[in-house]
Amino acid sequence: MENEEEEVFELGRIAGLRITAKPSAIVGSLLLWAALAAIGAALGLAPATALAAGLAATALHWLSSLAHHLGHSWAARRTGYPMIGVRLWGVLGSSIYPRDEPALPAAVHMRRALGGPLASLLLTLVAAGLALALRPAGGAAWLVALFFFAENLLVYTGQVLLPLGFNDGATLLYWWRRRQH
Repeated sequence: MENEEEEVFELGRIAGLRITAKPSAIVGSLLLWAALAAIGAALGLAPATALAAGLAATALHWLSSLAHHLGHSWAARRTGYPMIGVRLWGVLGSSIYPRDEPALPAAVHMRRALGGPLASLLLTLVAAGLALALRPAGGAAWLVALFFFAENLLVYTGQVLLPLGFNDGATLLYWWRRRQH
């Protein structure tokens, strides 16, 4: 749910969704960029190349997050209970639903929760093709593509199998236990 008193930056609209970011998303982006650039340097990239690769990977991280949430949005629209926005924070994002949404059956929550990982699975397949195509050339482009693949596979798709209390896996487990037989 949105808190009207917290500071957020308006980033625009995508597919009818209001995209906002908390200040922590800026900090998270800078830390992610620094970490990815450091990894690139540790893997032998020149400093400028490592910085550029880290920035490209950070941009792909946010693209992956938005694609994941667009998957949730698509699934939510199909249930008849659509999302209204995406809130970026830290290095994560949250789907935003209307405050006045009625109590919904477990099946609706589960369908909406599965939309993100399914979209991420499709993006994982695209990223795998990109990584395979760039493998012979190696270098920064391949490392960025490999990151794009691994993040979509493990973070955005695979997380559905690992309920952490705040992710899609936790949502599915919670509503699976409350569904009517």
